[in-house]
Amino acid sequence: MSIENLSQNKCFDGWLKQYNHQSSALNCTMRFSIFLPPQVNDGAKVPVIYWLSGLTCTDENFTQKAGAQRVAAELGVAIVAPDTSPRGEDVADDENYDLGQGAGFYLNATEPPWNTHYQMYDYITEELPALIEAMFPVTDKRSICGHSMGGHGALTIALKNVDKYQSVSAFSPITNPMKCPWGQKAFTAYLGRNTESWKAYDSCELMKEAKATLPMLIDQGTSDDFLKEQLKPEALSQVAVDMGYPLELRYHNGYDHSYYFMASFIEDHLKFHAKYLT
Repeated sequence: MSIENLSQNKCFDGWLKQYNHQSSALNCTMRFSIFLPPQVNDGAKVPVIYWLSGLTCTDENFTQKAGAQRVAAELGVAIVAPDTSPRGEDVADDENYDLGQGAGFYLNATEPPWNTHYQMYDYITEELPALIEAMFPVTDKRSICGHSMGGHGALTIALKNVDKYQSVSAFSPITNPMKCPWGQKAFTAYLGRNTESWKAYDSCELMKEAKATLPMLIDQGTSDDFLKEQLKPEALSQVAVDMGYPLELRYHNGYDHSYYFMASFIEDHLKFHAKYLT
């Protein structure tokens, strides 16, 4: 494995570092950021929280806006923030923000031209953790969280891989993509028109089939412009009730879809994961 360090900044006595590497899963160069807490300076290995960002974002949105590093430093956890999709001149794209580069939806595309590069599910669940655990002072204990499209990714990945994660959380996730415009557009392009194949990447459908559970926390702002049409947390909440799944869904009055919302409650999420990681 080979990685290229692009930048590093000392932060709360830890280090925020950004890297490039050649991804075999995505067939392109990928970028990620990692925050290493100060505990690693004394030779300790620490658990990892994977953060998945939303539409149009890169690894930098979370590291620059969420204010997570102070709490991660106190808790002794690393945070890994990958990019949201494959990128490059030869990577398929679309003129709209909700498809193509910046909108990978954390799935394995089966339809051309997307299937050449858009294998984000394999990248997040297999290739990236293997690289992180080989190259950095971390343990194999992982949790996962995300925002919006990244919340969809975190939930679906955790529901499909309960053996790989200790806990899962999300801000404003797309919980029922089969029944919202963002999901229907992306799934049609990436997976084709057979909606049965879509169920493998829909949190509501996956929770119905869950054989085991993970601690799950979701925060949702009531003033989120995408709440009713795109996010549909009430759908997942109803499935959780029906299936007896331990979902904690919290609504926050007046909060929107922005990073101001995440910055307000990121400490809760990091402490939630730390309970199960440390």
